[in-house]
Amino acid sequence: MSDHVLVIGATLMDTKGKPTAGLEPGTSNPATISHVRGGTARNVAENLGRLGADVMLISAIGNDRTGHQLISQTADAGVNVDHLLIADDFNTGSYIAILNEDGSLSVALDDVSVMSKITPGYLYRNRRLFRDACMIMIDGSLEQATIDTAVRLAQQYEVPLSADPSSTRLARKLCPVLDNLHLVVPNEVEAAVLSGVDFQGYDPDASLEVALILSRAGVRTIAITLSDYGLVYATLDETGYIPARYSQMVDSTGTGDAVSAAIIFGIINQLPIIEAIRLGAAAASLTLQTNDTVVPDLSLDMLYDHLIV
Repeated sequence: MSDHVLVIGATLMDTKGKPTAGLEPGTSNPATISHVRGGTARNVAENLGRLGADVMLISAIGNDRTGHQLISQTADAGVNVDHLLIADDFNTGSYIAILNEDGSLSVALDDVSVMSKITPGYLYRNRRLFRDACMIMIDGSLEQATIDTAVRLAQQYEVPLSADPSSTRLARKLCPVLDNLHLVVPNEVEAAVLSGVDFQGYDPDASLEVALILSRAGVRTIAITLSDYGLVYATLDETGYIPARYSQMVDSTGTGDAVSAAIIFGIINQLPIIEAIRLGAAAASLTLQTNDTVVPDLSLDMLYDHLIV
């Protein structure tokens, strides 16, 4: 029986700067700066591994110290990295985030050029991983032709496909394949891009309308993250809003990745979809409260302890 989750996308080194006395443009700002493992797909894979899922990661890194460190850390979390490609002609990908004082994102830069090494041919040569998967997840760092190949292989082997856009600019790559997605987990700005509407601001009601547009486009389950405001969701049967639950917001980086992983974990373990989404909301709230992109001691018991009912 198929039992592994196949996750395909970016492995990055995240550098995050959080100002300690306000953020003033055009000059240097006093801040705390950290370097942590990241990348949407890698984060999802690590979250799944820590929850106890059998997870395999297809990604690409440079043949450098950073890349090998990321491989080691990801494997230590229980992720199979046997199919991670090492490229001699690229540096390992990186992400630089400038946060606001409250931990929300101000602006970010990313370099995912090494992901061009994950070609349609590379996926096709590893098609048995698709055949033997119980679920597949992709992120927006993949090139369009590679996304299209992942979609075709998922269809060929009748495996449900999940996606996370990773950023507003990358979200456009998913627009042509929405009707092939079992699950999509964008933030509110990415969701607006996917649905072809103008961003209406941080408004759960407006985001719920966007979720319904994505549902009508063919996506079976949509969870739109609202940073520290929680998430809205739409399934084939119902819609709703789940508020965030946390004592202090530290850093919003990685919250959407945690949501994706928890919902996927719930789906592959045949939990009711609403319970899986509530686990996703719990994962987001936990991630908001740590400087780490993935909660280092994440467990299923921890998610249930923070379940919002």
